[in-house]
Amino acid sequence: QAGVPILGTSGENIDRAEDRRKFSALLDDLGIDQPRWAHLVNVADAEKLVASLGGFPVLVRPSYVLSGAAMSVAHEPHELRLILDRALTVSPEHPVVVSKFETHAREIEIDAVADHGEMVLCAISEHIEDAGVHSGDATLVLPPQMLYVSTIRRIKKIAADVARVLEITGPFNMQFLSKLDKVKVIECNLRASRSFPFVSKATGTNYVAEATRRMLGVRHPVGNHSLELDFVAVKAPMFSFSRLVGADPMLGVEMSSTGEVGCFGDDQHEALLHALVATGFRFPQRGVLLSLGPLQDKYWFADEARVITEELELPIYATPGTAEALHGLGIPATRLEKHDGPASAMRAIDEGKIDLVINVPVEYDELGRPDGYMIRRGAVDAGIPLITDLQLARAVVEALRHRK
Repeated sequence: QAGVPILGTSGENIDRAEDRRKFSALLDDLGIDQPRWAHLVNVADAEKLVASLGGFPVLVRPSYVLSGAAMSVAHEPHELRLILDRALTVSPEHPVVVSKFETHAREIEIDAVADHGEMVLCAISEHIEDAGVHSGDATLVLPPQMLYVSTIRRIKKIAADVARVLEITGPFNMQFLSKLDKVKVIECNLRASRSFPFVSKATGTNYVAEATRRMLGVRHPVGNHSLELDFVAVKAPMFSFSRLVGADPMLGVEMSSTGEVGCFGDDQHEALLHALVATGFRFPQRGVLLSLGPLQDKYWFADEARVITEELELPIYATPGTAEALHGLGIPATRLEKHDGPASAMRAIDEGKIDLVINVPVEYDELGRPDGYMIRRGAVDAGIPLITDLQLARAVVEALRHRK
């Protein structure tokens, strides 16, 4: 509007991607699947809108924000109202979209460069964590190790279709959900994402330089072989929770990390351990504390719990519900209470019996706050590695098993 020329993708098409309502409508027009969504105009209509989407949990997404600012998952009505107040404050002039939050879905992203709508470079990475963790906080794996070939093909086709319709010239990043080989789009960012340096180094192709050349009108052939690497690269996040007194070290859809590390390995296990060690992770030597959330999560972790006791030869300490489930499966675990006391998790942490904490919240209070705060905070304050995502915990235990 000020008459300043924009190199690359036009301002109009950037708006079609950044305005949540316009982008969701665009996907519908193209027949591209996405989580059920609705445009929120009046906060008073929020609960009725959630019911129309199939109930909680829901994802609240304001437009024109970076790092997931004011983006949150709501698990109950009071929490939804608090989130909406914050979202409307951050971006009062642009729409807020509320969409159904897909649980236990794999998140995948593609970093790409296009030229007048033609995709010329792309790299697909998969998250180890389930969807719901901001991509800046997630552990990325390149090339993907656990995806169906059909899922990868579908993602590339969707990205190419969106690039063509938005006439993208320059960098873009798209994020997807995958569940039972079905692919749904989360969002498209018409800019270089924080994973651009990672995919550039992992593939040996400078995506930023190529995007800049295309925006300046320079064309030359480029190779694109990101799925044919002879190694695996993992990007692990770095956090500063220890410097934030009292902060709950829980991950969500709004970014919390303050840095990241990219490492290489012959396989995912080696690359993951390299990356974790580089962020300050230490291999457990004394004992592991498990607090595993919903009942199904406790059983999903049963094989890894056996690996901890039988192959890594480490004692397991567990909060009451987790200990009961493990005992029922014949897995030995010392029961510890969540709160203070002579046989509490906090006491065991203070006494140095535990050097790895795996804490997955089981429930949320009326303000949407996850349980287990004292344990998570106690681990951070004691300098003990903390994992709050079940899929990452499983991947770490499997890596330790393969790479002792």
